[in-house]
Amino acid sequence: MRKALTAIFFREYQMRTTNLVWLFFDLFLPMMYMLVFGLGFTSAMRAPMEVNGKLVGYNEFFLGGVLAMASFGVAMNTTWGWFQDRDAGIFYETLTYPMTRRQHLLGKALFNVLLGLVEGVLVIVGAALILGLPLFWSRLPILVLALIIGTAGWFFCFSIMALRIRRNDMFQTVINVVYFVLLFASNLFYPLAPLPAWLRSIAVANPITWQVDVFRYATLDLAEGNLILQSFAYVVFTIVSFFGAVYALRHQE
Repeated sequence: MRKALTAIFFREYQMRTTNLVWLFFDLFLPMMYMLVFGLGFTSAMRAPMEVNGKLVGYNEFFLGGVLAMASFGVAMNTTWGWFQDRDAGIFYETLTYPMTRRQHLLGKALFNVLLGLVEGVLVIVGAALILGLPLFWSRLPILVLALIIGTAGWFFCFSIMALRIRRNDMFQTVINVVYFVLLFASNLFYPLAPLPAWLRSIAVANPITWQVDVFRYATLDLAEGNLILQSFAYVVFTIVSFFGAVYALRHQE
């Protein structure tokens, strides 16, 4: 099993490092979002926001959302590469390798988790050094665990789509719709309280909201929902997505 995971991990590494533009966007796009949106909204608002009775600046509030975008984005990019492999026929060749399909999936997930952790570190360093945001360093283990589980969960979820959808145009449509709905029907960019009731109900059931709340607790000591319940729900989401991805991978022909 170790050799199989290492082989898939190394293949993912080679794919990423041969396309430096893709790697740059994987690693630095969340940082760019934080600088552009964070600084822009902070300047426009000119005053701290009140979230759950606590006054916070938009940069501090947005940091948790950027960390969620990091794990979400790297997972989506990897599954897009997986879809392209299948479209070109390379994917079916890799299925003949001496490994189980579950090992194939886990090898890809491990690389994504590592990439998500690197992104998270870059975002945290940028937030501390460039923006001067105060951070709860004692909660770093919670942050690392949230990045690991968060990246894995989204990778498994998007893998189901990449493995089940056959047409390129349909895959692009579904991914972009899912990306738009999940990001904007959540508390990633704004607090839940001011949202219309119907949109707030959707956001509360959105895995991104669960993930963002954990990140905000770790970086800002702030959460808009029940952290224990949200954490449990996200772990269940990750497990269900994993078995769904394994099932989809086993039924490839």
